[in-house]
Amino acid sequence: MLMAAGPSAAARRRIKTLTFSQRNDAAFAPRSSASRSVEPDAGPLARTITVGLEDAKAEDIVSIDLRGKTTLADLMVIASGRSNVHVAAIADRLLKAFKSDGRAAPRIEGLPQGDWVLLDANDAIVHIFRPEVRKFYNLEKLWGADRPGEKRHGRAG
Repeated sequence: MLMAAGPSAAARRRIKTLTFSQRNDAAFAPRSSASRSVEPDAGPLARTITVGLEDAKAEDIVSIDLRGKTTLADLMVIASGRSNVHVAAIADRLLKAFKSDGRAAPRIEGLPQGDWVLLDANDAIVHIFRPEVRKFYNLEKLWGADRPGEKRHGRAG
């Protein structure tokens, strides 16, 4: 039996969290992917998304608290996949996570191409990109700290 030396890649990975509301809200605080520990107030939907992304080995995961910013959703999650196939596999894994939790399937756009897949789960919007497509659209900047008048409360990194 082979034993791995040191922590696995999943244990070293962290989820970046951007919050911009005036509240000191720990609902979407960074969490370790190995332990899948989620803050108690994060809510079941956020936990479902987080576990699904981590299980599919999504990379560079960022959650943005949208409460008070828009009526579109309360949470936006942005993640990357290494290739078109990986992006599509991540989206498929999220669909299975929703189904196993007894949730309605989110609306999906972009799955056949695999460059950018959007999952609309009503209270949460999940964007899964190939890295170069994510860099081009730069949604973190659009919805994040570089917006005028926004206060940045925290970013893990």
